[in-house]
Amino acid sequence: MMDSIAQLREKIESAIIQDKAALESFRRDFISKKGQIAALFEAFKQLSTAEKKTIGPALNGLKDAAEKKFKSAASLLESATSSSTEQPAVDVTLPAFGPVMGSLHPLTIVQNKIISIFQRIGFNLAEGPEIVGDWHNFSALNFPDNHPARDMQDTFFVQRNPDQLLRTHTTSVQISTCAAQSPPIRSIAVGRVFRNEAISARSHCFFHQVDGMYIHTDVTFSDLKGTIYHFVESMFGKATKLRFRASYFPFTEPSAEVDINCRLCQGKGCTVCKQTGWVEILGAGMIDPHVLTNCHIDPEQYSGFAFGMGIERIAMLCYQIDDLRLFSENHLAFLRQFTAG
Repeated sequence: MMDSIAQLREKIESAIIQDKAALESFRRDFISKKGQIAALFEAFKQLSTAEKKTIGPALNGLKDAAEKKFKSAASLLESATSSSTEQPAVDVTLPAFGPVMGSLHPLTIVQNKIISIFQRIGFNLAEGPEIVGDWHNFSALNFPDNHPARDMQDTFFVQRNPDQLLRTHTTSVQISTCAAQSPPIRSIAVGRVFRNEAISARSHCFFHQVDGMYIHTDVTFSDLKGTIYHFVESMFGKATKLRFRASYFPFTEPSAEVDINCRLCQGKGCTVCKQTGWVEILGAGMIDPHVLTNCHIDPEQYSGFAFGMGIERIAMLCYQIDDLRLFSENHLAFLRQFTAG
């Protein structure tokens, strides 16, 4: 048996382990329960006590040598694998990565286009605060105390001062504009407005609005219609169908709501147009004489028209978006669809 131990030791020492396959072969041949060393230990059991005293140390030494070589080879292979998977060093001579370009929010894109359309026909841009008094938001616009028209808009009032509130429409800016200027006035106001409404695919507690007015001598409803037709054609194209429906607003008389054919379903009917094929885009009308009087403008000498629209509604139609909540939830996958131009 000593000759067998010597031959096996020579095989172990001369074994070349260069990869995991060779390592597994070494384990199977020499260390496993069915390997050659295990076979020698089975034969060792049959020896006499005197022979075991002589051969035992040599057989244990053989086993230790095999296990030591296996562990050493496994460690070397593991180190080689780890070093090969490490990230290469950064080459500082390479050109830098370009910056990730952001994009304008879709509401900003649409808002800028609306402003541009009206500025080209002489409207000036006006701005005002989001927290206003009752006079600018209601009373000056023909909303007397306890008037049923106040129920048309659910309002956020400031708790410590009930006379102060978050504006429910940008028409409040027009009151300030009229107080600061004399006719002729051709103005649009743009900004965020707030209403206590349930949040859904069609409504939100805040949204963005464009409000316009034109006050001069001999302004008629025909001037209003011409302005609206120009806006719809510039915004949606000449093929867009448009209709006026009689309506009611406290600060205009007569009043109308303006619809266009639904661009999401092409007039066939969908959830956005409530299966009618038409979508309201704005409200408009001739400014009520009482509103002109409240703004210290003589209704006997001047007349005017006003209109207001939600930017979200226009953006939904432009980009065929069926859920208003997407504009305020900041999902990058949604926002990255729009270009910065």
